[in-house]
Amino acid sequence: MTTPRVSIILVNWNNFADTAECLESLGNITYPNYDIVVVDNGSEGDDAVLLRERFGESIRLMENECNLGFAGGCNTGIRYALEQGADYVVLLNNDTVVNPDFLDRIVEAVAADSGTGIAGGKIYCYEAPEVIWSAGGVIDRRRGQALMRGSGELDRGQYDSRCDIDWICACFMLVSRGVLETVGLLDERFFFSWEDTDLCFRAARGGYRVLYVPESRIWHKAWGDPKKERLKGYPLYYATRGYLIFIDKHYTGLRLAVSWLYFALMMPRIIWDYSRLTGQRKGPLYALRAVVDFLRMKCGCRLPG
Repeated sequence: MTTPRVSIILVNWNNFADTAECLESLGNITYPNYDIVVVDNGSEGDDAVLLRERFGESIRLMENECNLGFAGGCNTGIRYALEQGADYVVLLNNDTVVNPDFLDRIVEAVAADSGTGIAGGKIYCYEAPEVIWSAGGVIDRRRGQALMRGSGELDRGQYDSRCDIDWICACFMLVSRGVLETVGLLDERFFFSWEDTDLCFRAARGGYRVLYVPESRIWHKAWGDPKKERLKGYPLYYATRGYLIFIDKHYTGLRLAVSWLYFALMMPRIIWDYSRLTGQRKGPLYALRAVVDFLRMKCGCRLPG
């Protein structure tokens, strides 16, 4: 029996070193039927040249003329993968390294149940390899809040059971062809952050299972100083804007009002925690800009990203 065809999609943006390390780790995986699609998302330097020179025919390199965001970059790769006949796509952050059998384990779990449309594994912190970064996510449906299980916890086996979950982080997300053809690709309005929660929410609403598979393991460079410096305030800005897009898209009436009230009450604490952890004092400005840009989007204004 043939194994399902899997396309692994990485998005690179001004970050050749991490992408190269990720690709090196993918060179050691044991799954027999896959290809790797790297989307260079309008990098300013010579990343695309370096990727082509170093990895050659082992990857399919696609180049976007400008930065389409994580969602747009992934969609470039997804469209190509579907055209090439992929049964599953795996969205994988370029700043990760993988266990050699990570793909075997997750494909085995998903292929055993045709009702499973999205799956993800256990993600550890690259900087602290025994510390969990994500063990799947849950959604507080009263407030639209998306939370990651296990983040910052030392792994003691507390998240070692497969289970249905509300959402999977696109840092490592396997999506079936059926989901993409039925509920659509990533919503590019999110640009960066919340696009994964939205896709899982739509898939579950369409009758698909979202599954956490702890045997499939990767490590993510989440907390290092180079990443904090490179992204600066983008995570807070896009997380704030993405939350507002999400609740506006999926909630109405009282639930939408409750979500906005929660946002107003909790945002000062979120800004404080973000500023304290990252050492950046412009948190309030990023959050305010996110709210203004969301309102501009509601009025039909086109934003650069």
